[in-house]
Amino acid sequence: MGAPLALIRELDSSIAHSTDMRRATMLRQLTDLYLIGAEQYADEEISLIDDVFVRLVATIEESSRALLAIRLGPIAKAPPKVVRLLACDDAIDVASPVLTQSEQLDIATLVECAKTKSQEHMLAISRRKTVPEAVTDILVERGDQQVVLSTVTNTGAKFSEIGFGILVDRANGDDLLTRRVGTRADLPQKLFAQLLEAASETVRATLEAEREHAEQDIERVVTDVTSRIETKAVTQTQAYAAAHVLVDTLHRVGRLNIEKLEDFTRDGRFEEIVAALALMANMPPELIERSVNDTHAESLLVLAKAVGLSWETTKSILTLAATKYRRSAADVDKCMAAFERLKQPIARQILEFHRKRGTLGPAPEPQSI
Repeated sequence: MGAPLALIRELDSSIAHSTDMRRATMLRQLTDLYLIGAEQYADEEISLIDDVFVRLVATIEESSRALLAIRLGPIAKAPPKVVRLLACDDAIDVASPVLTQSEQLDIATLVECAKTKSQEHMLAISRRKTVPEAVTDILVERGDQQVVLSTVTNTGAKFSEIGFGILVDRANGDDLLTRRVGTRADLPQKLFAQLLEAASETVRATLEAEREHAEQDIERVVTDVTSRIETKAVTQTQAYAAAHVLVDTLHRVGRLNIEKLEDFTRDGRFEEIVAALALMANMPPELIERSVNDTHAESLLVLAKAVGLSWETTKSILTLAATKYRRSAADVDKCMAAFERLKQPIARQILEFHRKRGTLGPAPEPQSI
């Protein structure tokens, strides 16, 4: 770290003896230093900087803390201890940028803030890109109408059956909330029926029409995909034809994603894995199958990295293919280092090259990755 490390230690040693104005200046210097080098710092260096941030935050006024939160909130590798401290700040101007944006906040911190902080804090949490069930359970029970509506409207929010039950109860007599809850595609059917029972006549008619329209859209997609797949069934096995129907339907209704592919992998659904990878990579299924079954595995590593799979999911696909093709468990484990070295932008360039050629060959040698 060199000179930056010396500066950080100097800042740390002078915090207690500095004026408020000097500490605010020190905070700006430390933030600038961190933002410039965040990607290069080792964990122990981040921990050191984090400790200095925490000491400084305890001594500065609200406006300086708010500025720090605005600057650190969007940073994926922000120092975790100071981020948590800012998220739990009673001042909403300080907490909001972090609660809304920070990827460093763990579920425990979000749960704590949802349980103990103000409605404004909960509103900030409800606007996160994703909100897990453990958090939405609290938001829909403790939050006011604005918080609840914001949470329900957030497509990245996940609800447990208990959370949906609370929503249905709270929607009784509230037409706006009833419409928002009723249009959630993940609302269980039995709770949708319960919601309709308590809805006003106007809202009930609207929800029934919207629900019916959504079901008809999905049915129409399935019918369309099935008719197209039937023309391919002559050259495909029945299993691949069925897998293609399912995966193409999920893709058309916006439900094909990394999580769904991971579900296929956990369930050992080989044909669905091939069909899903083909759509995600925009490559012919036969090339994907060849890549998955390749005993050398390089092309699959490129494919997996390019579409954003984790090593665990990639390993599961390799292991699943190993039960049918010549690849030992030791060979699978050896792939991890190559997968970790391979950068996603490079993998995407390789995939694009092969996409243009209509091939999917091996990746470059490890030293060029």
